Amino acid sequence: MSERTLSSDTVFTGRVFAVESDRVRLPHGPETTMDVIRHPTSVVLLPMPDPDHIILVRQYRYAIDRWIWELPAGGVDPGETHEEAASRECHEEIGHVPGRLIRLGAFYPTPGYCDELMVFFRLTELTVPDHAAEPDEDEDIETRLFPLPDARQLVRSGEAPDMKTALGLTLL
Repeated sequence: MSERTLSSDTVFTGRVFAVESDRVRLPHGPETTMDVIRHPTSVVLLPMPDPDHIILVRQYRYAIDRWIWELPAGGVDPGETHEEAASRECHEEIGHVPGRLIRLGAFYPTPGYCDELMVFFRLTELTVPDHAAEPDEDEDIETRLFPLPDARQLVRSGEAPDMKTALGLTLL
């Protein structure tokens, strides 16, 4: 808990995140209540079988009630490094294992109300392992290889409307 936090009340705990209502003293002096989504760190994958192509996934996103193309991503499990999580998620989401991981940066997608940190990795030297990974119960994923200009066009056209994909493609 921050030294600015006067009190904290967990008002919701779900499978993916929790919501806390905190009474805080702001840096310029006043006290107020801040509601914060507490979300574990996640990894965002830019899987590139070669320098000109990227693998994206298409999945249904209930919150916006539509299917979208996006960069694969997933949570960092307790005790797992960011690199271990990126390798595991690559296997789970696209069926490949990276031989090389390059950290591209780490960003807070919505720091006004959420503490999630997204760590971006370029994954290269992709191989298909001997065994398939088990997808998460809530995942129905289609994977496709795109030339980089086509992936960027998906962002411009609205077919890849999420912020992590738009940002991730600018990091290449």
